[in-house]
Order: sequence, then C-alpha cells, then structure tokens
Amino acid sequence: MCYDVAFTAKMQTIQEHFPNIIEEEQLIIHFDTTVHIQGHAFKEQPIIYQNRDDQKLHLKLMEWGCIPFYIKDEKAFQRQRLTMLNARSERILDDKTSYWFKIRERRCLVPVSGIYEHREIKGWKNKVPYFVSMPQQALFYLPGLYSVAELPDTTTGEIRKRWSFTIITRPANKLMQQIHNGGDNAGRMPLFLPLDLAQEWLGNVDEPNYRKILDYEMPSEALSYWPVFSIRTNKPHPENKQKNEAYEWPQLPAISL
Repeated sequence: MCYDVAFTAKMQTIQEHFPNIIEEEQLIIHFDTTVHIQGHAFKEQPIIYQNRDDQKLHLKLMEWGCIPFYIKDEKAFQRQRLTMLNARSERILDDKTSYWFKIRERRCLVPVSGIYEHREIKGWKNKVPYFVSMPQQALFYLPGLYSVAELPDTTTGEIRKRWSFTIITRPANKLMQQIHNGGDNAGRMPLFLPLDLAQEWLGNVDEPNYRKILDYEMPSEALSYWPVFSIRTNKPHPENKQKNEAYEWPQLPAISL
C-alpha cells in the first residue's frame, strides 16, 4: 500500500501543470518536514480537486485518511481511519457496498515528488526502505478520492467541515512487486499516472475512461528507485542526509527488471 510520501518540488510546478488553478489557502511548504509525510499522522497536504460550485480546479489543504461524511464521533472512528489511507482501485467502481463507490465522483490528485516503501530480503532481520520517484517529473500526481465530513471542533465545539482524502492503489508492476514484497498488502503500489491521465482524472470522466485510468500500469522503466537509510524512525542518517537520499546497504541483492 502507500503510507509514506515526499513532497519537495516547487509549488510553481503545479501552476505550470494546471494553469489557472485556484489556491484556497496561502500554502507554505516546509521541505524539512515534507521530505517524509507519514499517512498515519493524518496531517494536511495540498490536494487538487474540481470544485463542485464553480467547476474550476482548486488547491486545498486536506487531511490524509478519509473521514466518511456520515461519521459523527471522530474519536470512535480513529482506529478505523487507519484503513482509509488507501483505496483499492478494484473496489471503486465494482464494489457498490464500499465507501469508495459512494464517493467515486469526488476525485482528486495528490502532488508528490516520490513515495517510500519497504522491501523484505530473505535472511535479513530488517526490511530495507526504498524511495521511488518519476525521473521525468520532479513533481507528479497520485489519484485519490476526497471526502467532506461535518464534525465538532474539539476545542470550541463548533461544527466545521473536515476535508480528507485517500490515495488509490493497484496491483504492483514488476519493480514494485520486488520492493513491496512483504506484509499483508504485499504486491500493491500507488496508481502512478502520467501527466495527461492525471489531468483527465479531474475532468468529466465517463465510466469506460474511468476504468481505463484505474487500470493504467506505470512501466517499471519509467520509475527511479534507490534504497534509503530509514523511513519512520528518528534515527539520524549516518551521513547527515535527507530521508529521500540514497544509502548504500552492504550486500543488498539487486532488483532485476
């Protein structure tokens, strides 16, 4: 699945990819913290979506980890929210009992500069973390779905709208099968999209084209990847580098494409 991403590209790039996009808030990105964004923290990120009122593209801060619109007790839902960080592409159109089917028309894009994933190595105690990106685009987009819930503010009690999102995943390509090769959700990857399909995702998509986008498999050769030192620990990098920078693991078996 996808629980860890990076966002270290210039905001100007979003404007270049989506001219006339409307920023709903003044967004200030602190790259020392966005080099690793962990889904389990439920933090806000800049998300692109088509506003239902003016039909224009907007850039808005939303929380990672969907809160369904029917939730009234956020505290009681907190544990279940961990399961809402990702949505399986296979369920969006074909599982009419799922929440993803209910919000299938609330499509959004998650701007990232890369994702992190762990690889199991036979005979090794610890998994090896990897950083995966698209060399042709410093900033690219993962498709998602967003949700809007009305919940009381924990401080004031005032009801306010909470915007949240999930990232869509699909069966892994040959590269990601070798990296994300362990755990309950082994063999999954985010739905990486080229820019033209990302732009199409936010338009008025009929069902055949919706399925075409969900079925898209990014070729392994279109992705860059390298091992990194750590992802979710605060252990300092021995070479004082950022989390997304390459780290040489001795005797690490090569990935074969």
